[in-house]
Amino acid sequence: MSTFDDVLVKRSLSPAARTATTNGVSVDRVVNGGMQDAVLVVTTGTITDGTHTITLEDSADDVTFAAVDAAQLQGTPPEIAAVDDDKVFEVGIRSTRQFLRVVATVAGATSGGVYGATIALASPRFSPVSRA
Repeated sequence: MSTFDDVLVKRSLSPAARTATTNGVSVDRVVNGGMQDAVLVVTTGTITDGTHTITLEDSADDVTFAAVDAAQLQGTPPEIAAVDDDKVFEVGIRSTRQFLRVVATVAGATSGGVYGATIALASPRFSPVSRA
């Protein structure tokens, strides 16, 4: 088996220029019998102004989301500012809930910044992962 057989990357925030707070789409961890590990990956382009605070939320039902407790994170989600052009941020996620999503809370932005976020799911109960 290879990494490709055990990892599935899902989009939560599409890469875009952001000037307002945005909820990402949810990522379902119940694929291949359940993905036991997850990593948030945030990539930035040009950030011109504002503060863009990234947080993670989880849910048992894909309806009611709440912030993932800091004790369930490996690292700290980034607070992106103008000095963060062309960077990659990674945070491990130990949440046991089925659904995850990324939230970008934006303050003080006129032209904002370009960034996106994916969640890499790993350690499937059944391998190789299904790519649909």
